[in-house]
Parts: sequence; structure tokens; C-alpha cells
Amino acid sequence: MSTSLPFESAYRHGFARVAACTIPVAVADPAINAEAVLAAARECDADAVAVAVFPELCLSGYAIDDLVMQDALLDGVASAIERIVAASVDLFPVLVVGAPLHHRNRLYNCAVVIHRGEVLGVVPKTYLPTYREFYERRWYAPGEAWSGEAIRIGDLETVFGTNLLFEARDIEGLVLHVEVCEDMWVPVPPSSRAALAGASVIANLSGSPITIARAEDRRILVQSQSLRCLSAYVYAAAGLGESTNDLSWDGQTMVYEAGALLAETERFPDGPRRSVADIDLDKLRQDRIRQGTFDDNRSALGADDFVRVEFVLDPPATDVGLRRHLDRFPFVPDDPARLAQDCYEAFNIQVEGLVQRMRAIGDPKPVIGVSGGLDSTHALLVIARAMDRMGRPRSDILAYTLPGFATSDHTKSNAVALATAIGASIETIDIRPTASEILHSIGHAFSQGEPVYDVTFENVQAGVRTDLLFRLANQNGGIVIGTSDMSELALGWATYGVGDHMSHYAVNTGVPKTLIQHLIRWVIAHGEDQGAAALTREATTVLQSVLDTEISPELVPADEDGKIQSTQDRIGPYALHDFTLFHVLRYGLRPSKIAFLAERAWRDADAGAWPPGFPLDERYAYDRDTVVRWLRVFLQRFFGFAQFKRSAIPNGPKVSPAGSLSPRGDWRAPSDGNARVWLAELDAALEPASDA
Repeated sequence: MSTSLPFESAYRHGFARVAACTIPVAVADPAINAEAVLAAARECDADAVAVAVFPELCLSGYAIDDLVMQDALLDGVASAIERIVAASVDLFPVLVVGAPLHHRNRLYNCAVVIHRGEVLGVVPKTYLPTYREFYERRWYAPGEAWSGEAIRIGDLETVFGTNLLFEARDIEGLVLHVEVCEDMWVPVPPSSRAALAGASVIANLSGSPITIARAEDRRILVQSQSLRCLSAYVYAAAGLGESTNDLSWDGQTMVYEAGALLAETERFPDGPRRSVADIDLDKLRQDRIRQGTFDDNRSALGADDFVRVEFVLDPPATDVGLRRHLDRFPFVPDDPARLAQDCYEAFNIQVEGLVQRMRAIGDPKPVIGVSGGLDSTHALLVIARAMDRMGRPRSDILAYTLPGFATSDHTKSNAVALATAIGASIETIDIRPTASEILHSIGHAFSQGEPVYDVTFENVQAGVRTDLLFRLANQNGGIVIGTSDMSELALGWATYGVGDHMSHYAVNTGVPKTLIQHLIRWVIAHGEDQGAAALTREATTVLQSVLDTEISPELVPADEDGKIQSTQDRIGPYALHDFTLFHVLRYGLRPSKIAFLAERAWRDADAGAWPPGFPLDERYAYDRDTVVRWLRVFLQRFFGFAQFKRSAIPNGPKVSPAGSLSPRGDWRAPSDGNARVWLAELDAALEPASDA
């Protein structure tokens, strides 16, 4: 993170913009090709690109055969490099350009790394294909590690070797390694060891000709290498202008980050193209920290022979935008097929966990409190499917609606109707007499007729409900199935101990609030398909009513205007809290970066994609002040308050790859922590913006 940059700059927040460029090539005409490189480089400069990668041998052309050994051609390549170096003085990007170069007594197929009027280094291709259509060993020698001997290019001199890393001193984590085409296709690519040595960005200059299905092979290799190396991978292939004596070219470019596609261009372009994306260096670094086996692999294989070449990038101190897709709901994919797959897996993970638990303890009857809200509704659907899977009647589900002082007829009737439609046994137990007796026993003002609706008033009701469920489970040979979700656990929005915090088994603890509504929609859409619970028409009608209901604990009576108690009015929008939860839990990001991302994702309701089925009238936007306000609430509750509840939660299955909050799983933290360092970081980052 560069704190000298303004808050609005992506470069301040651990991003670096990269471009994979393909250009029209003039066969064996280095001067023309140099101008094509510079034209693309100037466009990248205007686009605030930090690293621009060009195709293999793009200064000469890849498919020029024996012409590459002609002195006139080689002299032209050297002059072209000098031309690019001189012109790069005023350009921001690091340019990675392909060229044939003479060194010692051989020619090498090279990547030349240029920045601000300097050749930072030259990386020769390690593995030379000499099979099928390829014949590279006729012309080139395989690259070797840096020997201490410099390579000369005209009047220029620089380091030369396969083991070079190019590190930006002023952008934390931006470490570039370069490999050339075939290097990616071998079982252990050079970039594997380079990543272990610290490379976060891998550039591949490719001259790969196109045949049927080869483009998909490239995608698979780039995707898998970026995932395995926990790196960004920037791939640029040769295209228009290459000789077509016996081959053809498609100009494929793409950028992957840890297995995720960030950008790609159409193939067979009719002119220059570039894939541009902002890679997240913080995420890559955090993934490597978390995956300890990554560095264990370095220790086992050795990766200490790399030479680091440092440079100063000096990014622009302006808002350069953010060139990457941002999910408003990081737990909920925008793509319909991906969302359906995630819902299928999430639902069946929950079902499988519950089935195994019930079988392991003698097939007890599941006991659940149903409120007519999202969480208990979804838990009931999970239980219904689990009973189907076990071949047991749904009538063995013991569902209870437990109305209190503020329970509405709407939610109560939904709870009863849904349980009935599902086929569960349903009973209503009014908790008000028991709660009133407790409030009277402790001398609470409400028992004296005063409208005091404090935390004690709320928690007495939550405690009575849970106490009844446990005793009902004892009486009927059952287990209490918990309904609280991961978002509530993150915020500590649960009554500790004898309250909704506790159960015998908690099916929702790995599911965030923003995903639950989509899981319910998925169950409605799929019925018994793909492992969902079979539903009657009556059940689907009730489920839709639940989806349309305001999220509320219904513990405090409505105010004079009839407004009911709203969870999100009190602790903030779950949309923003889940956004923060994802980036805290999965990547440990700084609060300032989360604020930057949330503002970008949420500031315009009409921009970007929304998850399938998301209601049009609920598509809202949040400005920076709103984002920061609720981010502070999240930080205070998550780090400074709620851990003591999470340290004592019941068992429940992990669902999201982002992690879970189980103290036995992904999140282990002290119950007596505080939020000071997170709040201070946020305040410090926002201070320049407020001064301005």
C-alpha cells in the first residue's frame, strides 16, 4: 500500500494494472514492429498500465525461420530496442517485448524488459520446442541462469538470465517474472520456481500458432498455473501479420489471477488488441500467507537463486478507475449458472452435514423453532430434504412457532403455513406468560406496565424460546436445529447461551444472510431436482411471502407509526456487512481497501450486474459516507465484541470457500480482542480525503 497516493487511487490499495497486448507484426521488419509496440505502449500509458506484455519475437516476427540469423535483421532488432528504450522515458508502463538476441556464440529467443529509458533485464526462453511444427533449436540456444555476464544490445548493457525477478520498490508485492511460450507447457514451468521465489505477476510472451482446440489448452494452462502459483498470469500471443507459410495465428490475450479470468480479447483480431485488468497484489500475498504449504514447497524445492532487479514505478497520483469486476454480493455470483451451482452445493452441504449428525446419534427427531423469517425457513427446508434422504417421514420434524410480545400475525401465519405445507408437525406455544413471569421475577419495568424494551426485554424472550426448544427435544427424543446464519455470528447478533446462539447442531452457521434468500429461490425453482426439497404449491407461495418480509427479530412492539423493529436499521445493511465479512475472512484486507472496494461496487445501482432474481425495487446504492458508517459498526462488533459468542458456537458445516467462523475451523481469535487497530487504519486512510 502506498499511503502517499490519494484514497481514490487503485494503486494505493494494492492493485496494479497489467495489459496483455497483441499487435500486427511486419515480417522481418523490426523498425515497423517497434513503432507498433510504441503505439500500444502509449495507449497503455494513457490507461495507467503498470506492466504491458507483448508477443514472442514481436520485433522480428516469430515465423521468419532462417532470416533470424541474418546480420541485417539482428542489427535492426538492436536498433528497434534502442528506439523503444529512448521513447520509454516518458512512458509509465514496464514493457516486456519479444526479440531474438545474440549473446556469446548463440542466438536466444528473449523477453526484453524496459522501463523509463532503461533495459531492466533480458530473459531468454528456457525450453525450445523442436517437435511437430516447431524447429526452434535450429536457431536458438536454451536460456540459462544469470552467470554474472551482461548482455549487450547495441550501446545498451544489462543482466541476462532465466532467474530474474523485477520488483517495484514503490508498489508492495509487484514482482514480475517472465517466461516465453513453451516454458508454460512443460511439467514444471520456470514460473513455478519464480512464484516460490516471490514473483506475483508472471508474463508470458507467446508465438503459439493456432490449431483447433489449442486456445482452450492455453486457457487451461494459464488458469491452472495462476491458481497453482497463487499469482497473476499475463499471456500475449502472436496474431495478425505473422507469416502463414504453413501456420495461422489468433492473437489470443488473457489475464488470470489465482485461477480467475480477469480479462481476455477476441481471437483473430483485425488490429491491435489488449486485455487490461487490475490485479490484486494484496489478495495474492494473503493467499500465500494463509497457504503455508506454498512456502513449504519453496523450502523443499529451493528457489533462492533468483536475482532481483529493482525499479521505481511511480504510479499516477490520480483516480485511475478500477479495471476489474466487483461483486456487490461476493457470496452470491452474478452469473445464473454459477449461482445455481453454488446454491446446489451449499444446500446439499447443509443437508449432508445434518444427515450425518442425525445418523451418528441414533436418528433423533429434529426440533426447530420457526419464525416466518429467512433463516428458520431455510433451515426447515434443509431438514425436510435431510428427512427425505434418510427415508424418514417429514412428520418427524417437530416445528414450533413461539410468538412473543411483538410477533406479527403475518410471520406467525407464514411459519405455521410453511411447516404444514412441508409436512412437519407444527405446534404453537405462546411464550408471553413465561417471559412475563421472568420479567416480573427480576423486577423489570415492563412487568410494572412501563414500555421499556431494552436488551433484557429482548433476551428474555429469546432465552425462553431456546429453553423451551431444548426441553421439547429432551421430551421427544430430538435435537435442536439452530437457525442463526454466518452474518449474524459475524456481528454477534444472537442472544448468547440460552438464546438463538445455541443449538445441538446449527445448519446455517456457514451461510451468509445475503445467500440465504437465493438458496430459498433455488429450492422454489428446482423442487426435487438437483437434490432440493420437494414442495407443494402452497409451500412455494409461503416461501415467496417470506422472501418479501422485512428482516426483524420481532422482539420489540411496533412504534407509534406502526413501524416494526428492523434489524438492518439498527445494525446496518447485511449487503454491506457481508461485503466486509467476505474480504475480512477470506483475505484479511485493510479496512481502507474494503471501503474503497465497497464504494466502487455500490455507488451506482444501475452499473454492473445484480444476482439473478434480485428484486428490482430493492436495487439500492450506497455512498462513501454510508459505506464507512456501517464499516465502522462491523469492525467494532466483529473484532471488538462478538468473538466470545463465536468461541462457543455449536457444530455446523462450512459452506463458503471464503471460510467459516467456527473456532474449530477457519476463524480462531481471542474473545477479549479489540477493534482499535482496524478503526485506526480506516481513520488514517480517510483523513487526507476529509482534509481535501
